Amino acid sequence: QVQLVESGGGLVQAGGSLRLSCAASGRTFSNYGMGWFRQAPGKEREFVAAISWSGGSTYYADSVKGRFTISRDNAKNTVYLQMNSLKPEDTAIYYCAASIRRPTPTTESRFGYWGQGTQVTVSS
Repeated sequence: QVQLVESGGGLVQAGGSLRLSCAASGRTFSNYGMGWFRQAPGKEREFVAAISWSGGSTYYADSVKGRFTISRDNAKNTVYLQMNSLKPEDTAIYYCAASIRRPTPTTESRFGYWGQGTQVTVSS
């Protein structure tokens, strides 16, 4: 089992920045690819970003490319999502997820472990 706990969400004005963190415990963190997903009100959960077990490969949704950066610190068992130039349409609950599959997936169904989510609200 892998337990994931997100933090860092909050309310920010458009154009601002936030950094989300996801702390993992349970199994060997460095064995897992990690991802961030989000779910806006009334919409399905969607892929945001993912990072391979080593951190050597990263993947982004087109909607966040150039604005968001995913990174990980395997010594701290933590994955981050730096979000810059935030827009109101980025408002959502953000979820951290872990996958043992390789290569690192970008589809929700291929992630086996999920956090509870953290709310991000971007005001216009």
